[in-house]
Order: sequence, then C-alpha cells, then structure tokens
Amino acid sequence: MSSVDPKRSSIMASVKGKNTKPEIIVRQTAHAMGYRYRLHRRDLPGTPDLVFVRLKKVIFVHGCFWHRHENCRKATTPLTRADFWQDKFNANVKRDLRNITLLQGQGWSVLIVWECETRDITVLREKLRSFLKAVPRSDLQYVTSGYTPW
Repeated sequence: MSSVDPKRSSIMASVKGKNTKPEIIVRQTAHAMGYRYRLHRRDLPGTPDLVFVRLKKVIFVHGCFWHRHENCRKATTPLTRADFWQDKFNANVKRDLRNITLLQGQGWSVLIVWECETRDITVLREKLRSFLKAVPRSDLQYVTSGYTPW
C-alpha cells in the first residue's frame, strides 16, 4: 500500500461528520416549519442526523461525494488511488443500506436528504413536509374553554 501524502491526510481529517452546512440547513428548515427533533441519536443504527421521536421518523443528510448520490455532479471519484476510493465508497453505501434496513426493521421511516438538495429551500421544505406529514405544534389550534396544555 502506498503512503498517503501528509497534505491530503490533513485535508481529509478536516472533513466534518456532524453539523455540516447541509445538515444545519435541513435542521433550520425543519425547525422553521415547526418540527422539533433530536440530534444524532447514538442508540439508533447509523446515528441519524435528525430524529423525530413522536413521528418515529429519521433523516440522514448525506454528502453527495461520500455517499455516492447517483447522477450527481458532486459524486466524483478522485483520479489518484482510485481502487482505495472505490472500496471506501462501496463500504459507505453498504453501511448506509444496512443502517436503513435496521431502522426500518425497528419501525422507523427513513428519509435521505442529499447535500445538493439543500440548495433550493422551497423544494427542501416540500420534501420535508411530504415526509413528516404531521401537523407541527405551532399549527395546532386548541378549541377548548380557554385551557392550553402548555
């Protein structure tokens, strides 16, 4: 195995796994829509990025490059050490499928939001609304005798 260039190693070490810009966009959009969620539940397969416990739904925000978004211009393969990268990408995709299967087996609904899908907030909002399909708390109207539960 050839040694890795220290500069390349430094670049790859700086790649974040949590709290990425696309993930924050999804979180802000869901929150603005009135949805509340938990972050990075380590007790669930794959540690989903957003967990909607009451709805039993999870969202993964995947980078197009790392998780191989089909037909996306961001899902390129580096020219150097192509075999290494292909093995790495294949392992990522296999792990993603395994985690989705495990979650679905536990009764969770799973949505993948791709990095490139976070650029158009209107489309992203509709995708989230369609997946979550629940009335956010802020949209609920209580018609009672002046009693509010909070």
